[in-house]
Amino acid sequence: MRTALKLFAAVVTVVVLAVGSFAAYVAWSFAQASVDTIGEVDFDRPLAIPPLAASTVDAQGVRTFDLSMQAGESDLGRGAPTPTWGFNGSFLGPTLRATRGEQVRVNVANRLDETSTVHWHGMHLPAAMDGGPHQPIAPGARWSPHWQVDQPAATLWYHPHPHGETAKHVYRGLAGMFIVDDEREIALPKVYGVDDIPVLVQDKAFDGSKLDDTHGLFQSAGILGDTVLVNGTPGPFLDVTTERVRLRVLNGSNARVYRFHFDDNRAYAVVATDGGLLPAPVEARELLLSPGERAEIVVDVRPGDRTVLRSTPPFIESNRFTGDKDRLDILELRGASTLRPSPALPATLAPAPDLADDTVGATRQISLGGSNTNFGKMDLERVDVVSRLDTTEAWDVTNSDGQVHNFHIHDLQFQVIRYAGGPPPAVLAGWKDTILIAPNESVELRMRFTDFADAESPYMFHCHLLRHEDQGLMGQFVVARPGEQVGTIQVPDPVDHAAKPKVSNMHGDYAY
Repeated sequence: MRTALKLFAAVVTVVVLAVGSFAAYVAWSFAQASVDTIGEVDFDRPLAIPPLAASTVDAQGVRTFDLSMQAGESDLGRGAPTPTWGFNGSFLGPTLRATRGEQVRVNVANRLDETSTVHWHGMHLPAAMDGGPHQPIAPGARWSPHWQVDQPAATLWYHPHPHGETAKHVYRGLAGMFIVDDEREIALPKVYGVDDIPVLVQDKAFDGSKLDDTHGLFQSAGILGDTVLVNGTPGPFLDVTTERVRLRVLNGSNARVYRFHFDDNRAYAVVATDGGLLPAPVEARELLLSPGERAEIVVDVRPGDRTVLRSTPPFIESNRFTGDKDRLDILELRGASTLRPSPALPATLAPAPDLADDTVGATRQISLGGSNTNFGKMDLERVDVVSRLDTTEAWDVTNSDGQVHNFHIHDLQFQVIRYAGGPPPAVLAGWKDTILIAPNESVELRMRFTDFADAESPYMFHCHLLRHEDQGLMGQFVVARPGEQVGTIQVPDPVDHAAKPKVSNMHGDYAY
């Protein structure tokens, strides 16, 4: 009997200690969950400007770029070199630039020891050139996608998209911008690196000098770092030499949502979002960007100015475990004592999206929740949506749980018809490919499928919080011609880019 009592007492003691330890861990996690760097950042490094990628143009007019994925070491302000990955260097990549109407080719060499891909985020192009998980590049292999650039001027970007590994590959440093120009002249600042500045914002966590890609037990969104890098620069400042400066802001973080504003609450003009220029400049004092979203803002600067771009909590109802309590200093702008004149902003910029009055050929219901869509967890051998070429569709996309989610679709830009129960705000009046959806809210998107039909090659749609994507919150769609049959996917070997993946659907073949 005494032995049994002693054993029972021992079990109770272990349980009490375990519960107490877990409670202590919860309390510690809660205390550590929020980050506040306001006033704590020494802006002591000039902002690095990614170089424009070199290119050649052959006799047929094809502009060719060369990119190499490689490992290296970078100075990220930790006192010792940080192991990183990059394109054509140790961290991030050069800015690719092409003009609407050009034929482009990008030779991508993989010099890493892991299979990866390169996805052209926001680009309208054939599915076989998209760079999603169906176009893997094995170590030592090369992939050479080619397409004609045919979309309005916009700030796009490129990054890996390997199935289940996207978060890790982007976090280590594989990302860069792709700027599309248009021959139509707009009176905006446009001298790259002078008054037209790429601003690729990423948060990082460190373990000593190494990147820490772990996340807390309660951080379901993924990695949230306490150090913000802009173009790979910690504590960056930008010397501004003109009266106005155009910032091409890209949220390249894995999970963090930013609410951008300046410390002196100055107004600025939002002139473009994901898919290009807005119909007209929108005056704003704050701007919400979720992972993958872009915006171009034009900021007025006075001689001798100093102002800091910051991020404050993005949501009214905050959850500190998803970064919603965090306050961050990001980039300091420093006006020169004498500034060169800048043109006045035009009152109109670009035609507004025009799909609201189109005949809708299909209406889709998409639900994002946990680690899967309403079609189930991502399956490379299942197609969830088959869309018909030259058809406009309405997609109602719902965030069905209490987590932070956004929605990104490959190949095309959509028009926001309804946002959170009402008409979209002015900053969502242009073309978009990524959009934040608040918990338990819905958006109505209108999109048209044009130019590229390939029943054997799928595109993706997914949450762009990269851990969610990797866990399975992603689906596939194909664009088919009328009457075209959709068959069975065969995922290609990473080395074999001659074989095209074939597409199936769990519910059987589709035909129109």
